[in-house]
Amino acid sequence: MLSRQLGNSGLEVSSIGLGCMSIGIADTYSSSISAEDEAVRLVQHALEMGITLLDTADIYGDSETIVGKAIADRRNDVVLATKFGFTAPGISRQQGIDGSPEYVRRACEASLARLRTDHIDLYYLHRVDPATPIEDTIGAMADLVRAGKVRHIGISEASADSIRRAHRVHPLAAVQMEYSLWTREPEAEVLPVLQELGIALVAYSPLGRGFLAGRFQSVDDLSPNDWRRDNPRFQGENFEKNSAIARGVRDLAESKRCTPAQLALAWLLNRHDNVIPIPGTSSMARLEENAAAADIRLSEAELERIESIVPPGSVAGARYHAEGMQLLNH
Repeated sequence: MLSRQLGNSGLEVSSIGLGCMSIGIADTYSSSISAEDEAVRLVQHALEMGITLLDTADIYGDSETIVGKAIADRRNDVVLATKFGFTAPGISRQQGIDGSPEYVRRACEASLARLRTDHIDLYYLHRVDPATPIEDTIGAMADLVRAGKVRHIGISEASADSIRRAHRVHPLAAVQMEYSLWTREPEAEVLPVLQELGIALVAYSPLGRGFLAGRFQSVDDLSPNDWRRDNPRFQGENFEKNSAIARGVRDLAESKRCTPAQLALAWLLNRHDNVIPIPGTSSMARLEENAAAADIRLSEAELERIESIVPPGSVAGARYHAEGMQLLNH
């Protein structure tokens, strides 16, 4: 596995990481994992393949506990990232955000215990709390760095202005945002700021929540309690329009002799050297497929052809339901 620098942090990580949401919330996300030991084996297999960046969060069910068990005897081989800020577990419409300094400290201690470690390599604010000045939240996170409980900090789904304000308080190693052929919003304002400040972009949902991998023929392919059934891009006419885009990606991937998922990941890696995608999966086969995308090279002509198939703004539907959208870009 090739590696990349995580911004100006000095950390070196695998060019593709592992998003761990789907191994910890089987009750709300379609998953092929039915037991904890299966999830532990999947994480350990990722490490065996050279994936070093593991990304979890305190709201991803028991994901932190699983990751902690998986890396117990390999802690020094891992760049361990987790997130805090949501005050309700799982994916729901009633999630609140708490970025207060007291909550920062309490959330960190709880994550350290679940992860069975004395430090977190990269600690993110999951969403910016509109009720707490970003300077106060980042100041408390910087205190964790000084205490040795956190090595580097980041924020997720923040506005360009909040990124600048946060970075002035304490250097950010990474900003996590949804970014893919499916979601191009970071390109307008956030990516230029990150490039200017030397901050990495960690791209979650780089496969369009599975859509770009060609996984879905209908919404019925999702389990009955999968939260994506509530996502606008998976509903009604939006699903049909987005399925046509996914078919275009699939056809191009076939001409490249790779899978649609690999093409989507390679597009990110070949366009930017400061972007690290973190596809999530509960499948060993998908894990290996995703990791292999790090070796795919795309020419300028191929990148342009991909852009013609999925131009910015072509995807139908909002990224989240209305309540979720209100938590973005603060």
